[in-house]
Amino acid sequence: MELFIQISQFFLSLTLLVFLHELGHFIPAKLFKVRVSKFYVFFDFLFPLPKVLNFSLFKKKVGDTEYGLGWFPLGGYVQIDGMVDESMDVEKLKEPAQPWEFRSKPAWQRLIIMVGGVTVNVILAMVIYAGILMAYGQEFLPLKNATNGIMVTDSLGYDLGLKDGDHILSINQQPVEDIASFTRTLLLYDAKTIEINRNDSTQSLDVPANFVSRVIEERGRSRSLRLIEARMPVIVRDVQKGSGGEKAGLMKGDSIIAINGQGIAYYDQMKALLNANKGKKVDVTVDRNGDAKTLSIQLTEDGFIGFAPDFNYNRFFEVSKVEYSFFQAIPAGVKLAVNTLDAYVRQFKLLFTGQAKAKDSLGGFGTMVKAFETEWNWLAFWNMTALISIILAFVNILPIPALDGGHVVFLLYEMVFRRPPPQKIMEYAQVAGMIFLLGLMLYANGLDIFRAFFK
Repeated sequence: MELFIQISQFFLSLTLLVFLHELGHFIPAKLFKVRVSKFYVFFDFLFPLPKVLNFSLFKKKVGDTEYGLGWFPLGGYVQIDGMVDESMDVEKLKEPAQPWEFRSKPAWQRLIIMVGGVTVNVILAMVIYAGILMAYGQEFLPLKNATNGIMVTDSLGYDLGLKDGDHILSINQQPVEDIASFTRTLLLYDAKTIEINRNDSTQSLDVPANFVSRVIEERGRSRSLRLIEARMPVIVRDVQKGSGGEKAGLMKGDSIIAINGQGIAYYDQMKALLNANKGKKVDVTVDRNGDAKTLSIQLTEDGFIGFAPDFNYNRFFEVSKVEYSFFQAIPAGVKLAVNTLDAYVRQFKLLFTGQAKAKDSLGGFGTMVKAFETEWNWLAFWNMTALISIILAFVNILPIPALDGGHVVFLLYEMVFRRPPPQKIMEYAQVAGMIFLLGLMLYANGLDIFRAFFK
């Protein structure tokens, strides 16, 4: 059921984004009186092979345009008369240009048509973020309010020299706004030092030179990576069915206060004791509505009881929340979209500086599906949809033939040199771009399969 929910969210998000992206091409084409033969959400062929497995799940022709739903859910397209596109229908281009064709329009109009999809993706992200801020506000836990210090949640955090109970002061002597942004700040802003308070003593930890590449490698194996959380008591949020915890009578809302008679105050202390008793039966003392109860629980070979902890910051800490009016949410949403795009561009640059490897950074359909929550959560859904919209905008504007950015390059060439590139060059470039995208798609999805079985 969890996988079904993730897949459902992924397809809903992708359908919305593809439809609006193609609408961004379709509307200016119509405004400039360019004929559009097809408007398809998803491909009606095996992309990027335009002559293979051609069929649609639904189609209806209205006027000059056939509207349809394709079977291959990688993207979508609008087939604009008089240009080389994904369909590779170039026979009409051998005939004289007609007034309604793309190639007969001024270069500036064609440029607007080509950047329309990317523009819509960026605007959509801004609108979604503004809507989220207006509807939900913005909640975050300032590091200074994590009164118990931090809990290290990944081995990479320990490799940095962090310890459970540390209080983070700053990165590169600059304050970190909130606990959720700690890993992102390390990753994107060339962190050199982390300033902490440990046992009432201020210390500086050096960030290893290869740390960024190691974070990206780990992120390729997991849906998300947060090196730290706020140090919190152990409250049971959910109990896994069939687990040792359920069989022993562990219940939602129980507070775990001791393992084998040894008292614990925080989640990291419990994990250490469970790891020391992997595969064994342990006595777990819980506080249940003020009464102490001891349960005999069989641990798994990995040292798990079989429950999900409640990490709701609001129960234990002073959480900051910013409320936004309609007019405040608009500029804040624009800023959040721009910052998200900036962060993604910074991550992309790491590929070219040698700090990240493609095999660790790329992912296919499996990675995208796992990015969604296992429970239907509209806030998380819209946040992820806005992020994917930003990613689609950036990827589509890259100067790769077969993407919008490739067409933009040819149009800029024409605007500079006052003549279009040779038709054959554009056709060959389109084919080369589609082959490249096919190879990239196979590689990315192959990485997902490899990680599923060997990681």
